[in-house]
Amino acid sequence: MASNGFGQTFRFTTWGESHGPAIGCVVDGCPPGIALAEEDLQIWLDKRRPGQSRFTTQRREPDSVRILSGVFEGQTTGTPIGLVIENVDQRSRDYSKIADRFRPGHADYTYWKKYGIRDYRGGGRSSARETAMRVAAGGIARKVLGDGVSIRGALVRIGEKRVDRTRWDWDAVGANPFFCPDAAAAEEWADYLDAVRKAGSSVGAVIEIVAEGVPAGLGEPVYGKLDGDLAAAMMSINAVKGVEIGDGFASAAKRGEDAHDEMAPDDDGGVAFLSNNAGGVLGGISSGQPVVARFAVKPTSSILLPRRGVTEAGEAVEIVTTGRHDPCVGIRAVPVGEAMMALVLADHLLRHRAQNG
Repeated sequence: MASNGFGQTFRFTTWGESHGPAIGCVVDGCPPGIALAEEDLQIWLDKRRPGQSRFTTQRREPDSVRILSGVFEGQTTGTPIGLVIENVDQRSRDYSKIADRFRPGHADYTYWKKYGIRDYRGGGRSSARETAMRVAAGGIARKVLGDGVSIRGALVRIGEKRVDRTRWDWDAVGANPFFCPDAAAAEEWADYLDAVRKAGSSVGAVIEIVAEGVPAGLGEPVYGKLDGDLAAAMMSINAVKGVEIGDGFASAAKRGEDAHDEMAPDDDGGVAFLSNNAGGVLGGISSGQPVVARFAVKPTSSILLPRRGVTEAGEAVEIVTTGRHDPCVGIRAVPVGEAMMALVLADHLLRHRAQNG
């Protein structure tokens, strides 16, 4: 299997399956001399960890990360950083009934067609379990970026329910199980998602990631566009079906005078933007404004309602997916989106330094 890594100068490669003994990754290109400990990564993994509320899968994984290489006496050495997380709560028997069946909405069929073999236990390599290693690698990327860059994510839509942006409060994100910046909406979402969960169904979501303190000049103007790499990074997350930067698709409904960000001189003799419709990226290069990316996650494919599927032998069957699943995978996608933002920005920061000094 190819394409298990992402990035150029700062690159990470993940390995492992959902129900294997462990998952892990190798991070290449991290500069030496950066203070790094397992606690620096665990703080972000704890945000993604399953089983923290009734609105996520009840699989009990502590997601305790271990650093195996690349760190000596509390500092990075510049060599590859090896990370590992043990899988401790696999219930492979939950998947025995679909060993030869293709579940609708899953990668079962396409994976089988490509490789001729598949790990049916929780989706194997195609499981969202893999994203834990992205979050761990993203913790290293945050250290590369430094304290001057802040990356925060929020759930802005769940099913047909949206946040009220006039009530946006970043402090509310950590005070509810949805990473929701609107406290009133979060209360409504609890009843809404309870009903979806009890019905055996699922819903999709939209996640917004905002990076502040990003310096101007990151990205390339043609094939290495910052927004292009961000789009690829977010699209690589499980169940993501759409990505937009800044106003994104809403830009199509605007006139030019409303869509473009006017500029004025700032007090330091530089440029001040009067709005941020572009989401902090112009011509594929960061403008110095907050970088804003949004991505849409489809409803969880594993639901308790009977669905039509096909066996490996080509027979029609009815499939009910048992096991422990998220009624909305978008909730735990928030820290994954933050990690992918950090990984792309760290890669482009190091690429910029290599070319421009």
